[in-house]
Amino acid sequence: MTLPARLSVLDRSLVRAGGDGPGALRATVRFARSVEALGYRRFWVAEHHGVPGVAGSAPTVLAAAVAASTTRIRVGTGGVMLPNHQPLVVAEQFGVLESLFPGRIDMGLGRSVGFTSGVRRALGRDKAAAEGFPGQVTELLGYFTGPSPVGVRANPGEGLRVSPFVLATGAGADTAADLGLPLVIPGSREAEIERYRERFRPSPWSATPYVVVAVAVSVADTTAAARRLLVSEAWSTAYSQTHGVFPPLVHPNEVLGIDMTARERELFERAMSGQIHGTAPEVASELEKLTHRTGADEIMITTSGFDRDEVLDSYRRLAGLMITLP
Repeated sequence: MTLPARLSVLDRSLVRAGGDGPGALRATVRFARSVEALGYRRFWVAEHHGVPGVAGSAPTVLAAAVAASTTRIRVGTGGVMLPNHQPLVVAEQFGVLESLFPGRIDMGLGRSVGFTSGVRRALGRDKAAAEGFPGQVTELLGYFTGPSPVGVRANPGEGLRVSPFVLATGAGADTAADLGLPLVIPGSREAEIERYRERFRPSPWSATPYVVVAVAVSVADTTAAARRLLVSEAWSTAYSQTHGVFPPLVHPNEVLGIDMTARERELFERAMSGQIHGTAPEVASELEKLTHRTGADEIMITTSGFDRDEVLDSYRRLAGLMITLP
């Protein structure tokens, strides 16, 4: 069985217990080289601030390191959280990336602001900054097409052709549709995907809707082993929702031995339920169903785990299911 959609990768540079941020960032660059060799379409990095378990805080800087260490794979951000930044600065950063690595750069944009009030204060932003996201995207795109809405030129940037995407955080899907941009969205939100397609307005950036469905996927010899790979991140997610801090990933044995509260158990199981795991045939079947439900043009795999070798083996097994698409 082969997969009907293109496959790409998002890596958030998660820290493992006993490790540190610099090590996680170097591991991301190594991982990108492996992913390229396996034939994945694109490799994206993320933006998080003030999070102990996440080293990816400067996505355009990390994207430059990834692009410099690879040769063919598309490299981008999943995403730059635009309310945290001035659109001119973002345009200049992506102008530099596109100038250095022409034809390989994706500009994934999100509307989230800092996770805590302290982070938001440090960034000089508040929650209301996200409400201006559509206008921020419009201004940003204007720096590439010229002239910009504020009469300033991005140098480099103007006239260059980066590939913009919008993450479906908040009302991101509506923004993507109104501006005629590709959408990145979790696969559990089929109604939102359908609304995006119905609302989509063709633009110079995209003539038709384009949907990238993001999902964590684990492939192993057995269903149990594949599920085990996912528990470390699911626990960090549950912990962050009950303690306000996303911690470094811990070993699956430690997770499975935790005496969780009822609320923690509920959030942990919820995090696990949104993921796909199993043997290669089981995963291929589930991804085929996901593609059928969503009409995804592309699937972005977001899997992290405590053991990086096991994570890479899962991506290798998944790559074996791919078919060649343009």
